[in-house]
Amino acid sequence: MAYDYSELVELTKRWAEQAVTGGWINSATAENLCDFDIRTPETLFNHDGSRPLIVAFMGGTGVGKSSLLNRLAGKAVAKAGIERPTSREVTLFHHNSIAINNLPEKLPIEKIKIAQHDDESKKNIVWIDMPDFDSTEQSNKVLVFEWLPHIDVLIYVVSPERYRDEKAWRLLLSEGNRHAWLFVLNQWDRGQQAQFEDFKQQLGKAGFVEPMIFKTVCGETAYPDEFAALQSTILSLSNQHVVAELEQRGTQVRKNELKQKLQAVYQLLGAKSAASQTEERWESQWQTTAKQLMQGFVWPIQKLSAYYAEHAADLIANPVTGTIQSEQKENTLLWDDWAQTRFNDALDEFIVKVDELGLPVTPLKNQLAPIRNKTPKIVQSQTELYVRDALAHPGGKLHRAFLKFIRFCEIVLPLLAIGWVGYNVFIGYYQSNATHEHYLGVDFAIHSCLLILVSWLIPWFILKKLKPSLEKSAMAGLTRGIETAIDMIDGEVLQVVELITEQHGAQLQQIARISEECGRGDALKTEEIDSNNPLSRMLIN
Repeated sequence: MAYDYSELVELTKRWAEQAVTGGWINSATAENLCDFDIRTPETLFNHDGSRPLIVAFMGGTGVGKSSLLNRLAGKAVAKAGIERPTSREVTLFHHNSIAINNLPEKLPIEKIKIAQHDDESKKNIVWIDMPDFDSTEQSNKVLVFEWLPHIDVLIYVVSPERYRDEKAWRLLLSEGNRHAWLFVLNQWDRGQQAQFEDFKQQLGKAGFVEPMIFKTVCGETAYPDEFAALQSTILSLSNQHVVAELEQRGTQVRKNELKQKLQAVYQLLGAKSAASQTEERWESQWQTTAKQLMQGFVWPIQKLSAYYAEHAADLIANPVTGTIQSEQKENTLLWDDWAQTRFNDALDEFIVKVDELGLPVTPLKNQLAPIRNKTPKIVQSQTELYVRDALAHPGGKLHRAFLKFIRFCEIVLPLLAIGWVGYNVFIGYYQSNATHEHYLGVDFAIHSCLLILVSWLIPWFILKKLKPSLEKSAMAGLTRGIETAIDMIDGEVLQVVELITEQHGAQLQQIARISEECGRGDALKTEEIDSNNPLSRMLIN
């Protein structure tokens, strides 16, 4: 579907609002993007689809704008019950059936003089005599620029002496594609053909192809001029078809201006290809930082290992709460100010690298802020988890399996030795009764005791000597915990980076969609206007 201008404005405002909230653009950029000029010629009227053509005379001081208006009116407009307008005033001359009801607040009624007529041939035209925009009065310039958006056709009046006016040239360049233009080289009785050709060349540089320039004389002399052609051209434009074409073109001009603003913001957000590089930049930064952190944790891990070994029983017996809790706050804090500073520095350097890619960094800063605060908790929880597990299951798997076997031997071997001794005592007793030989002697008793003692002592000795070091187990648990925590921190940041990359792509997509819609619809291009229509020569290509 094709959007009209008001819908595109609403889409842009909604996008800008959420973009500011998300930190993608600042409020100044949003304000500039949403600075829409809704003033148009049709806003001056309450009409049912038809309105008159708004034609304005504009030029510098002394070029004869008011004289041209009087000549077009067929009488001095000042005689219509109104004093002759000064250079500070705007004069409106229109048919008495036309009512201009919607004058904006910035167009003060005290600076507007109205004259009416009953000429049916000029019924569909509102003539405006604008103040001298090159006046030293700043209010004149303000008034001119307030009226410009409400004008369909600008009749730009110059004189042979003032056709190269720099102020007029700047105005022409800034307002050129917003209006249809007719040019009048007035006071031609004092002009030369070379001046006409030079003026025409200047207009060509501004973008006009074969501009319509009329040579006129508004004095007492009967010098031949092209006033009739000027009047005929203006009257030929005063029909609803031309007015509709001008309205259509004005809408497309505003759409193009909106599109240019959106494209500027699109560039401000940075390229999608740059956003895809952020994950690589973080991984490179984090590898260096993680290495520094592991090196810096060597001494604290050694210190904490001794502490955990000393408090192993309490630590395992009291999961998080208990008698050890108050001491843990002081003695088991692995992630200290030094580590937090290194981590913050890594994030700050990463943000700088993202900024160097030409991407907005505020959304990244906002979403990384919670990670800065939760990092100590991640490290603390992971190191405690792994050190508890290490203390509860000291040593490696093979080591624990071997010790389990020795504990089994510590029970079974003495029992086997006792059983063997008991068996020999019973057999010896039975045989001594049958043969009447002496019962078991002292040597057997000594050797039996030694056998039982040795069968128990050897496993006990092995268990004692091979018992895992709680300190080493705690050290291994702390090391695994900090490695896991570092991986988790890396994962947390990567999730943010991926989310920001997705959001960045979504922002670009929304801008591109609105910008694309600005180029669709009922755009009226200059080359599509019938070449026989004078309007084709009045528009900038």
